[in-house]
Amino acid sequence: MSVARNRIAVYPGTFDPITSGHVDLVDRAAPLFERLIVGVAASPGKGPALPLALRVELAREALAHHENVEVRGFDSLLAHFVKEVGGGVLLRGLRAVSDFEYEFQLASMNRHLIPEVETLFLTPAEQYGFISSSLVREISRLGGDVTDFVPPAVARALQAEWQRSRE
Repeated sequence: MSVARNRIAVYPGTFDPITSGHVDLVDRAAPLFERLIVGVAASPGKGPALPLALRVELAREALAHHENVEVRGFDSLLAHFVKEVGGGVLLRGLRAVSDFEYEFQLASMNRHLIPEVETLFLTPAEQYGFISSSLVREISRLGGDVTDFVPPAVARALQAEWQRSRE
């Protein structure tokens, strides 16, 4: 693997929505790489609550304080996206031991599909370890306050999305 490829990391996910835990991970990873590309996956099989364009927009807003971070939506196989952007490192977050088995399986498959790319696991800061996008969506959908778990623009977007769905 070339040194130049190692300087470009890809942090993929559905980011439905992006949470403070995701932002924390990017905050800590961005200084380690020349470029960090946050790849927002369309993931139609997961049935995301927010449209891809909105998820990309919210991620861009939440991560705008990083000059070397780029947010891009994609609807292809992750291995193809990583090759397309010239990534050499796949960045993944691990919140708990329960995440490890699934992430290990993904890392092994990606190693088979793109052997020139390494997977790097980071853990979130302790105050974000319990936050997941699915929990945030559920709390927000039921009228709960998610402002402690997501950037302000995300909380507003979720509230607006659920308001639209009730009309």
